[in-house]
Amino acid sequence: MKQVKNSILIFLALTVACTPNQDQKSYSADEIAAESKKANDFFEKSFNEGLERSPEYQTYLGIKDNQDKWDDYSDENAQAELEITKQELQWLKDSVNYDALDESTKVSYSLFVSSSDQEIEGFKYRLYNYPVNQMFGMHSGKPAFLINMHQITNTEDAEAYISRVSKLKAVFDQLIINLKTREENGIVPPKFVFPRAISDSENLLKGAPFTEGEPSTLLADFSNKIEKLDSLSQDDKNDLLAKANDALLSSVKPAYESLISFLTEQEQRATTDDGAWKFPDGEAFFNFALKRTTTTDLTSDEIHEIGLKEVARIHGEMKEIMKTVGFEGDLKAFFEYLKEDGQFYYPNTDEGKLAYMDSATAVINNMKSRLDELFITKPKADMIVKRVEAFREQSAGKAFYQSPALDGSRPGTYYANLADSKNMPKFEMEALAYHEGIPGHHMQRSISQELEGIPKFRKFGGYTAYTEGWGLYCEFIPKEMGLYENPYSDYGRLAMELWRACRLVVDTGIHGKKWTREEGIAYYQNNTSGTERECVRMVERHIVMPSQATAYKIGMLKILELRADAKAKLGEKFDIREFHDVVLTKGAVPLDLLETMVNDWVASKS
Repeated sequence: MKQVKNSILIFLALTVACTPNQDQKSYSADEIAAESKKANDFFEKSFNEGLERSPEYQTYLGIKDNQDKWDDYSDENAQAELEITKQELQWLKDSVNYDALDESTKVSYSLFVSSSDQEIEGFKYRLYNYPVNQMFGMHSGKPAFLINMHQITNTEDAEAYISRVSKLKAVFDQLIINLKTREENGIVPPKFVFPRAISDSENLLKGAPFTEGEPSTLLADFSNKIEKLDSLSQDDKNDLLAKANDALLSSVKPAYESLISFLTEQEQRATTDDGAWKFPDGEAFFNFALKRTTTTDLTSDEIHEIGLKEVARIHGEMKEIMKTVGFEGDLKAFFEYLKEDGQFYYPNTDEGKLAYMDSATAVINNMKSRLDELFITKPKADMIVKRVEAFREQSAGKAFYQSPALDGSRPGTYYANLADSKNMPKFEMEALAYHEGIPGHHMQRSISQELEGIPKFRKFGGYTAYTEGWGLYCEFIPKEMGLYENPYSDYGRLAMELWRACRLVVDTGIHGKKWTREEGIAYYQNNTSGTERECVRMVERHIVMPSQATAYKIGMLKILELRADAKAKLGEKFDIREFHDVVLTKGAVPLDLLETMVNDWVASKS
């Protein structure tokens, strides 16, 4: 849905088109209130109508309407959504007087206009992505959605789940059409994507009712959910299970078989060209993607240079830790030591993985107890730590966060990928938990959802440089609190920051300088302590998500710059809790608007 479902397009700074005239007339309090209400009523109507067109987003928010349906992924629907965006934007410009709005509504107006303008501008690039890849896509996303989002608390929920399962074949038919359209337009994933995507798809067809043995992933999920319904008799549960089996065999099985067949065929036509430069007008697309992602005008070359400088700085700080722990040798040798010594890893067993989960939970619980030192506003929603599901852990990212449901039926969730304990070192555990959990994504996203007095599109919208910049900044905050007491944990913090600095170099290297996949992998291997798997996975992430990984370091650097500037200007008047309130209590914003907000706060205290 516009503003949310297509949030990948909501990454642009405020437009100057919304700047009021210098000779604007004055408006009374009643006139400002009336015009602001008109605008906010429109924002509410736009969001709710978009929500009504997205059954999946309704489920994501915990709304149990249309939970028997999937979204429409046809290009015809994409065209229809574009027309709605154009019409809504025109109505806003024609019908609402920007100069007569209150300050908060002016911000909402500007954000709505800028995001709509970019959605319209970016529509020509709507095919410039890979709907099936090794990290995400319908093949893994739809089962994960049913498992994690579709709650079953009564018979109606169970029937809706079965209905969704029965309609999966039609959704996959749309997916295959979309993949064919992309190929006709010169957009085919590189070869490395196919074995992973095919393997994940095949995993969904393992187990009953598709094969002998234990229940398949989706059947196990459905069975577990209805088994918890004490209100149902065993006969009712058996009846539902029989219907689910039929839906899995009649819809899921042919859906995945068709997709696997298509991917197997397309793999033969794929190449090893990796960068966005291979697309038609690929350079223009990558420039657009960088602007969208960073919400800045930084060029690919400028971002590349920032990355190189940050890599050098972080290497210097790592060498200081080497001295602290008494390691003799160069940085490369230190990297190898950290990769090879078993003391830095939990055993790759169920017990070892449970120990990792328990330790990560303890890190988060300790930070929860100290939030008053850092924050005035805190989220009401709780959060949990959870393992990535087995069916997708081989291809999923290292860790990620899922926002809580609005009604409290689902907590915020920090997912840790424990497919191999060697990829989750103990020394990175703290920083990872702070980033994905508290005070990172959980604080930012939950507070945003719980805000009062701003339109829903701002509560649920996203700007990657802001959200991921905040997450990376939150890896650094505990250092100032005296945490990371173990020098190896402090190294882990630097190791994760180093990854984000290297991302600036490699992302722009691949898409802007035509680096090969192998050149990108070699850069990570030579400059980080990451395992070979981590280095490979990170480069492959860059390839299928051009520009996305540049957001973290660019966002963090801006937050730190704004904080340092505020400290310098305010001196003893500076309060870290107030600064964080300014950053978190307006929802996600582009970086230039964040700068304006912080400057206004500083001015108000001067």
